[in-house]
Amino acid sequence: MEGTAETLTGTPARWWHALDDGRIQCDLCPRDCKLKDGQRGACFVRGAQGGRMLLTTYGRSSGFCIDPIEKKPLNHFHPGSSVLSFGTAGCNLACKFCQNWDISKSRDMDRLMDAASPEAIAQAAKAYGAQSVAFTYNDPVIFAEYAMDTADACHALGVRTVAVTAGYIHLPAARAFFAKMDAANIDLKAFTDDFYRHLCAGHLQPVLDVLRYVWHETDCWLELTTLLIPGQNDSEAEIRALSDWCVKELSLDLPLHFSAYHPDYRFDAPPTPPETLSRARQIAMDAGLRYVYTGNVHNREGDTTCCPGCGEPVIERDWYNILRYGLDDTGHCMQCGTAIAGRFGPFSVPFGARRIPIRMANPG
Repeated sequence: MEGTAETLTGTPARWWHALDDGRIQCDLCPRDCKLKDGQRGACFVRGAQGGRMLLTTYGRSSGFCIDPIEKKPLNHFHPGSSVLSFGTAGCNLACKFCQNWDISKSRDMDRLMDAASPEAIAQAAKAYGAQSVAFTYNDPVIFAEYAMDTADACHALGVRTVAVTAGYIHLPAARAFFAKMDAANIDLKAFTDDFYRHLCAGHLQPVLDVLRYVWHETDCWLELTTLLIPGQNDSEAEIRALSDWCVKELSLDLPLHFSAYHPDYRFDAPPTPPETLSRARQIAMDAGLRYVYTGNVHNREGDTTCCPGCGEPVIERDWYNILRYGLDDTGHCMQCGTAIAGRFGPFSVPFGARRIPIRMANPG
């Protein structure tokens, strides 16, 4: 929580209440920041002014880009489609190994170069042919009001919405937030509270509670990602415990992505060896999970979706390129008719591995 008082401007925020001592408490996430007027929360973008909570980054972004949906990563949500991605600044966790630190750790509001209303974002997605809009780069729960308003504007134009998040959010706020999302990839940092406390300044249990809620009580399609860091969260015992929990508490059909770490920000572990990811994938599949992937490494086998019925590859990928697609429009295997878990539709020419930066001032 920031101790220096300043004059804040922004849009009225939700999820807070007044305290008896004149401060206000943010109720968005488990950090429960208690703020005097002019103070910002740990996320840096929510603050107290005039006895109420403000979101200081509403309508301002660190940039927009058209990406493949597989980059989020989402492998079972309209494969091959394109997604308009954007974020703001700040984060409510403090991960020492952050891979997007220049955005999520930024406290320089001048980084927010593109201004765009929810309606302008939805219209840009439509103009560029993006089937979805993703709230990503930094964690969208901290700009939930902006993301939710944008989701409403997108849905009005038939555009889907995606949240890429660490899931560090109180359940009352999560109920409102995920009700607006068509899909989410939630980053499960590790499977020990010790890791969350010492490397993320957070706790594990609130994330597990959100994962259960999203999978069992919403229509939001969910995939899970764990960044494996050598010597920190990559032991066989921890990967087995994580996989067993997913099977028991979520589903055999939950897609799980193990991603490779590279040294960045304030942490200096060695890069994740490819064999660590392959080992983790095998452990998770041995636990019963049907769809387990590897990321941030070149591994065709770890990119490919196989049918749990006949075992045949139904979506063959090379990085973000789809080489072969063997599902019908309803997501059933063309070989044996088994339903593949996910959200599918008509498949045509895949977007591929392109990345197209755009400016909101000229969406045509």
